[in-house]
Amino acid sequence: MTHDSFSDVDMRGILNSVRTVAMLGASANTVRPSYFVLKYLLSKGYEVWPVNPGLAGKELLGRPVHGRLSDIPAAIDMVDIFRASDAVPGIVEEALGLPSLPKVIWMQLGVEHADAAAKAEAAGLTVIMNRCPKIEYGRLSGEIGWMGVNSRSLSSKRPVLTDGFQHRGLSGSGKSD
Repeated sequence: MTHDSFSDVDMRGILNSVRTVAMLGASANTVRPSYFVLKYLLSKGYEVWPVNPGLAGKELLGRPVHGRLSDIPAAIDMVDIFRASDAVPGIVEEALGLPSLPKVIWMQLGVEHADAAAKAEAAGLTVIMNRCPKIEYGRLSGEIGWMGVNSRSLSSKRPVLTDGFQHRGLSGSGKSD
């Protein structure tokens, strides 16, 4: 299976089905992609648990940072991996050892590992590789179009804004898939 091509309906379903996200490789450096993806997902109402052994015990954007997935005191729906591809097998192994399995293993742009993906899928998890949830959320909600980026979605329907400053949700977006 290709883990980087999902229909818009499937991608919207995945993003709507998760509430808690463990972000492996979260950074305190404000110019790193993991920092602004963490900030964005928090702004969209996701409960994000930053994971970075070098920052364990500290806070990042008001969230406690943990050293390992197994240190997180909550069930995780999605594991978002901001690490090199060679770190993925160990992360998937740890995720599969959690008391409550996550629904999704999400590997960020440039991160791929076919063997680890196959192992996660064999355990019933959805695997996405080489994609970014921030980009996908923004594209599917239409927010990315506000910046002049082609969202690959057209609609004659007026956007439905939800809570927050220029915040659009994924449900009922009226986008064609």
